Amino acid sequence: MIEQRLSEQRGLGDHGWLHSRHTFSFASYWDPKQSGFSDLLVINDDRVAASRGFGAHPHSNMEIISYVLEGALEHKDSMGTGSVILPGDVQLMSAGSGVTHSEFNHSKTEGVHFLQIWIVPAEKGTPPGYQQITVPESEKRGQFRLIVSPQGEENALSVRQDVRLYAGLFDGAEQQTFALNEDRYAYIHVARGSVRINGIRFEAGDGARVRHEKSLNFSEGENAEILLFDLRPVEVNPPGR
Repeated sequence: MIEQRLSEQRGLGDHGWLHSRHTFSFASYWDPKQSGFSDLLVINDDRVAASRGFGAHPHSNMEIISYVLEGALEHKDSMGTGSVILPGDVQLMSAGSGVTHSEFNHSKTEGVHFLQIWIVPAEKGTPPGYQQITVPESEKRGQFRLIVSPQGEENALSVRQDVRLYAGLFDGAEQQTFALNEDRYAYIHVARGSVRINGIRFEAGDGARVRHEKSLNFSEGENAEILLFDLRPVEVNPPGR
């Protein structure tokens, strides 16, 4: 079963310097039917104005992933980490027992567009940590590249939960059939462009909960960039609730 949710159905947060679309309930946007899926709690599609950003603030017991689509995102944290994240980079901050961080648009003239993703960890109170990798476009072109996993295999970032996150780029004749374990769930997020998945057309910002499917076929992409989450079969909001 593929339960599609269209881009315009997402929550909206518009603060002038920040334009954010919320896939799941977040901040002032609350929908009891959209309070995460399995261990995936947040996908925020954020656009931040030049030289603006999120000032230093604390987090604990959350796995926080940043995936930059356009521009440059500057990160600083209480662990002493400082970095600039560009398109193709993936950042994972394990908040664990507690960390303070800030995320700012590194540019004084251009906006930054990125996805902020939260995963609920399997354990609480673990030591905080920071990881970052660069994934070449060639490794995502016409296929899915593992970018986050529990063990960090295949040069992926290591997350403290039974979650695997893949990224893929599809355009024109590029296509792939991705095999799924029927005992697992999946979540699809189309970050940009458009693509056909199992015959269903998806546009930028669209997403879908996936349950009890054997495979997903991705085809007819138009500059599509897609994130695919492999998740535990845990229900936050059971179907029909």
